[in-house]
Amino acid sequence: MMNKSMTETGVMKGATNGARKGTKKGAKWGKAEMVFAMLLSGTLGVFVSESGQSALNVVFYRCLFGVLFLGTYAGLRGYLRFESLSRKDWFLTLAGGIALVANWCLLFASFSYAPMGVSTVAYHVQPIFVMVLAVVFLRETFAIQNWLWIALAFAGVVMIVGLDVSQANEGFMFGVLLSISAACLYAITTLITRQLKHIKPHLIATIQLSIGALILFVIAPLDDVPVAGEHWYWLLALGLLHTCIMYIFMYSAFQKLETSMLAVLAYIYPVVAVLVDYWVYGNAITGWMAMGILAILFAGFAMNHGLTLQQIGGALVGKKKQTC
Repeated sequence: MMNKSMTETGVMKGATNGARKGTKKGAKWGKAEMVFAMLLSGTLGVFVSESGQSALNVVFYRCLFGVLFLGTYAGLRGYLRFESLSRKDWFLTLAGGIALVANWCLLFASFSYAPMGVSTVAYHVQPIFVMVLAVVFLRETFAIQNWLWIALAFAGVVMIVGLDVSQANEGFMFGVLLSISAACLYAITTLITRQLKHIKPHLIATIQLSIGALILFVIAPLDDVPVAGEHWYWLLALGLLHTCIMYIFMYSAFQKLETSMLAVLAYIYPVVAVLVDYWVYGNAITGWMAMGILAILFAGFAMNHGLTLQQIGGALVGKKKQTC
């Protein structure tokens, strides 16, 4: 009996240790997937710019090629179960799709006025809009320090645009405004998607990409796209790399990592975008812009981790004591 009990205990311990190793391995792979997805995201602006097409046309072909690639993948995996959607689900998915596509149109349009890196960082005020909209429409409450981080992020936007607004370049300011407007629309998409947690994200994305392709087929100036040219490589890559593959890796990471880790890794995107913008197009970042970028990134990080001024102060004091 004793030997049997000891054997069973050993088996249970072995199973527990195996589960822990599996969880750690899954988390490690999830981090790699998220990092890869964010590295891809950081290069998105280059593909948009190099395609040489208008924002509407770029978004149309991103949606078209994206739905072909992602829809095929989702179909093969058995994710396209449309019968599982209720009328409310369809309404929310359609509304979220319209907001998502409009967000892409504004963001891509901003690249024609402001440097890609600056537009991308300004776009990352979206967590602030998510919080504000949640307070206004969903009656959610947030800690006081989060409003301080909102103020910091707003100050960062001001530093990016320029402290002397009257002397700022109008085109540059318009580009930043387009990017911030896109962030607001993406925040709306985020809040809507929160109501659809019971649905596979691959199904939602496939429907929303289809919506975008249908709407833009009607309003986009598709006749302006040349029949032959290298632009097709860039547009195909946007659909395959920056939509299908990026979403597959991102959704996989979502299932393996905690929200806090996802939030931290998401900030790889704007950092990579700034570096790529400098390396490819030589768009240097001024001192004030760098301060504004850091302010926005830190504000988003602090909000996602619920940091307080007391915690930051305590960490700095502790570090100072260790140094001494």
